[in-house]
Amino acid sequence: MVGDAMPAPVIFDLDGTLIDSAPDLGLALNRLLGEWGRRAVTDAMVRSFIGDGAPRLVARGFAATGGALPAAESGAALARFLDLYAALPADPACVYPGVPETLDRLAGAGHPIGLCTNKPLAITRTLLADLGLLPVFGAIVGGDSLPQRKPAPEPLLAVLAALGRPPAGAAMVGDGPNDVAAARAAGLLSIAVSYGYPQGDPADLPADRVIDRFTDLPGALEALVQSRISASQGS
Repeated sequence: MVGDAMPAPVIFDLDGTLIDSAPDLGLALNRLLGEWGRRAVTDAMVRSFIGDGAPRLVARGFAATGGALPAAESGAALARFLDLYAALPADPACVYPGVPETLDRLAGAGHPIGLCTNKPLAITRTLLADLGLLPVFGAIVGGDSLPQRKPAPEPLLAVLAALGRPPAGAAMVGDGPNDVAAARAAGLLSIAVSYGYPQGDPADLPADRVIDRFTDLPGALEALVQSRISASQGS
């Protein structure tokens, strides 16, 4: 926080930003593919599938192992995948280093904290609760909360509305192009982490900042605030 400015809201992506969900997503996906008589996919393939929600993850898994499912089967396959994934116990080891401490630091400094993920809301809330991260979030929007998903701006704006804050000065923290695109469309600052599932070189993402460690986040936020203040004073 700079001067007497109100601490800015910070919205987080989940998969690839706060947690490494690829092992559990891959386990559930491979169990699903096995039930449909398909071969297993590799961890690298699973990581390349993540970022656009469970329906796209499942569709990509089937496309990579023998072709797309008939439309009549896709709904049942998605429902079965979500059941398989939800049944897996939360693994504390999936939380990236520094996440709990940094979230607590930001919340303690007065930043309203929100979450915007393409993962279903009920699964998201259960997972966060099991990992001990749920209390820090003042608002959560999942992939099934609205008709739109990231990279559309509406989910981010819905998080801010639930937090009671405007977009001005708010920041979105994520690992992929959908997060950066949603932030830009909503008028938010964007910070990308380089360690998640960026689907390319993280340096190529048009984010305002790219950080290599989650613990670098408070400093990156401060730098963005300072930069915005300097720009406004110079205009």
